[in-house]
This record gives sequence, structure tokens and C-alpha cells, in this order.
Amino acid sequence: MSFQNLDQAWEDVKEKVINSPGTIAPQAKAFFGRLQPQAMSDGFLMITADNDFIQGWIDRHMKEQIAQACEELYGMPFMVMVEVDPNQKPPEPAAAPAAQTAAQPVAQAPAPAEPEPAPQPAAQPVATATEPQVSTTSPAPAEQKTPARKDNRSDSIKTLTFENFVIGESNRLAYSMAVNVADEPGTLALNPLFIYGKSGLGKTHLLRAIQNQICETYPNLDVVYVDSAEFVDEFTEGAIAHDRDKRSFRNFKTRYESADVLLIDDVQFFQGKKSTLDMVFQIFNKLKDEGKQIVLAADRAPKNIDVDERYQSRFSSGGICDIQPPDVETKLGIIRSFTNEYKRVSGRPDLVIPRDVELYIAEVSSSNVRELKSAVTKVVTHMLYATEGEITVADVRGLLESHFSSRSAVQVTVESVQQAVENFYRVSHADLVGKKRQRNITHARQVAIYLSRQLIDVPFADIGKKFNRDHSTIMYSYKCIEEKLDGNRDLNEEMEALRKEIMDL
Repeated sequence: MSFQNLDQAWEDVKEKVINSPGTIAPQAKAFFGRLQPQAMSDGFLMITADNDFIQGWIDRHMKEQIAQACEELYGMPFMVMVEVDPNQKPPEPAAAPAAQTAAQPVAQAPAPAEPEPAPQPAAQPVATATEPQVSTTSPAPAEQKTPARKDNRSDSIKTLTFENFVIGESNRLAYSMAVNVADEPGTLALNPLFIYGKSGLGKTHLLRAIQNQICETYPNLDVVYVDSAEFVDEFTEGAIAHDRDKRSFRNFKTRYESADVLLIDDVQFFQGKKSTLDMVFQIFNKLKDEGKQIVLAADRAPKNIDVDERYQSRFSSGGICDIQPPDVETKLGIIRSFTNEYKRVSGRPDLVIPRDVELYIAEVSSSNVRELKSAVTKVVTHMLYATEGEITVADVRGLLESHFSSRSAVQVTVESVQQAVENFYRVSHADLVGKKRQRNITHARQVAIYLSRQLIDVPFADIGKKFNRDHSTIMYSYKCIEEKLDGNRDLNEEMEALRKEIMDL
């Protein structure tokens, strides 16, 4: 058999695997993007990855599927080898869209150095534990530096890895940037890395995945993860004890200044805390100047955090990426990933959530991934202990009646969707269901049709009756919005706001 066109043969194999039952397509596509075919002959395929992490993941999770796909395509058993090629150039994931003002190397556009604030008098009392006023300019003596902290990650933290992060169009760039940082911490263009998005979309998962991979790959590096609220508490406690025991404050500062990788979650919590921000700024500058990696996460972009412009500038000096609410395909991937985990833990490989039930959960759920996972837990538990593995959409509709956003999914109607859209876009009901074709009315109408289909388990024809339109027109409107949502952050944010408003009606 001839394999002269190696690249085409590899494309055929990838397509076969991606379309196989049980494969999480977005995840498979992301990992396949880091592989290159090297050799293929009768019964043999060699592929290379650009690092050990990718090679190990493919070995554990995809190697058998690749071999099976080869056998089905070429009619013979295949041995698949996955090796690491350190000279293989990884894909270019770090360039964020220009509109996000992302990733310009600091060496090309350095931020102005911020002068150290003048020291406070040593005798100044600390008036409050909320926002202490202390000198933040006295570096700890070199001999006082503490050694790198020992690994104190809990088992639950160690489960947050790149391997079980479900990849979709809404988070692909953030995922790719995070993997690159974990592979090569301190790379100029991605230092700092700033990830932002609404609560529950996976920011903390990515930060912990970076932490876990670096701890495994570079055990000699000191990796520090901290939530901003925890940082403020530690700073406050160190400041209160400052006059009694100056070592306590030096130890606090040294912990962060000695880090090789510093990850800070929920950065928006620093708003209004000037002394804490001054400390963060000093630690940030010291680590950055030493080539140490910094990763930040927040629920909004740096420009929308209410802090001084100098902080915004430094936060934005590396790579910036946002995580958007997951689309239905990504939600389906999350549902299947979580179900597979339940199969493994419960010892029930026969556990299967029906396709129509998966789709229903994905369509009625909010963008919050934690909320989606808890819904799957409820459904799986019901299947294991109440229905002996059988479940229907009608069962799930009742089971999750008040689960999402503390509202009942069954309460959502086409009329409630129409009302929310009319209020949001300021159009009348008569215009929404009428024949006017002004751009704002047409857009509102298409959004209402799309959300009606997404949030309610009714056919296109039934939706059409509520809008005085036929089945084909409703389908066209739905597809228009579906296509516009791809990469359109403003429209995605409109949809998220509308979903919340619909659930609150």
C-alpha cells in the first residue's frame, strides 16, 4: 500500500478519529494541532509532538483511537508510535486579536518604571485590618530569603489539568496560551499572561492547570498560586504584626518575590486597595525584571478594572485573552467529559446519557460550567439510584426544573423570550412579530428566534407560529445568529445578558 502523500493520509486519520463516537471533537482538534506525521507504512505510523505533555496525553488518551482509525481506513492492524521532537515548532497561538490589545513583547514597548513610594514612618499605627498602611519599599535582606515552598497542592487541585479541560471555540485561545506558558514559563510575549471572563467559565481551572503542569515538569521551580482575597488577608496580617515582628512582613513579601511562577486569581478584587496594589506592583516589577512568569485572572479586561492606569498598563504588557461563554458544542463536550469521569469513578462503564438528554441539558443550561457540572451530577445520580440507568428528556425537565440560575427551565416560553428581547432592544411586540425589516428590528427578531430554539424544547414550526413566519424562515433566522456568534464578543455578551433577563422574568 502506498503512503506517498503522508500529510493527506494523516488528515484522513485525524478526521476519522474526530468523527468517532465518544470523541470530544474540540479537544481532539486542539491536541492534533500539536502533532506532525513523520512516517507511515503498512501497519506502522509514527507521529511527533512538540513537548512531553502532548506526547503523554496522546499516548494515554488517543493512541488506541488513532490505531483503530488507521485499521478501519487501510484494512490492517497498525502500530502507532508517538515521540517528542524538541525541534518541532508548536503552532502560533499567542497572537490575540488586535482589538484585545494583546501580546506585544515588553522589550519592544516597555512600560515606564514606577518609582518606589516613600517609606512610611516606622511608628505609624495600623488603624484598620481592611487596608493597612505600611512601608512597602524595604526589600528583605538577601540572607533572609526563604527557600521555595514545598508542594502543598491538595488532591482536588491536582485534578485540574489541561487534560480534563474541555476545549471549544469560546476558550481555545486562552487554553493555547496557558499551555504555552506551562511549557515555557517566562517567555517574553506571554509574560504576564492575563486571562479574563465571567465567573464559572474555567479561568481558575486554567491557572491550576498551569500550576500543576509546571510542578510536574519543572519540580525545581517555586510555583505560587494565590487568590486575591487571600493575598489581601496575608498582607493585612503581615502589616498588623509589622511593628512587633518585622520578620513576619519580610516573610510575606519574600514568599512572593522568591517565586519563579506567580499566579494571582480574581485580580479585580484589588480595586480600591491602594496599599495592597502598591505591594502587588513592586512584586510584579521585581519578578518581571528577573524573567519570572506571572499569570493573572479576572472577571473583566484590565482596562475595565478600576485601578490606576499604571497597573492597567503593566497587566496588559504581555498576552491578553478572554474566555467567552461556551457554545452548545462545548457544553456537550463538558457533559460527556464529566460523564466519562463518573463512569470511571463509579465503575459503571455502561452508564450512558441519551443524546437527546445531553442536548437538552446543553441548551437549557447557563454559561456557568460549575452549574452545568452540578446538573450532570444530579442527572447521573438519578440514573444510578432511581431509574436503573434509564432517563428521558421529560424526566430531566422535571429534575432540573429549578436548577439553572435558581429558576425553572420549564417556565421559559416563547412569549417570555419575546418580552425580554423587546425590552432589551426597545422594540414593540407588534414590530417583533410583524413585517418591518429595519435592521434593528430584524436583528431583535432573529435573536428572539435563536433564543427560543436554544432555551425551549419546541420545534422550529411551533416557534414560527409565535412569530407569524414559516418553518424555513425560522431556520434561516436561527442560522444567521448562529454564524454571527462565532468570534463576535459583543453579540455573545448580549446573548448572555438576555439569558439572565429571561430567567429573571
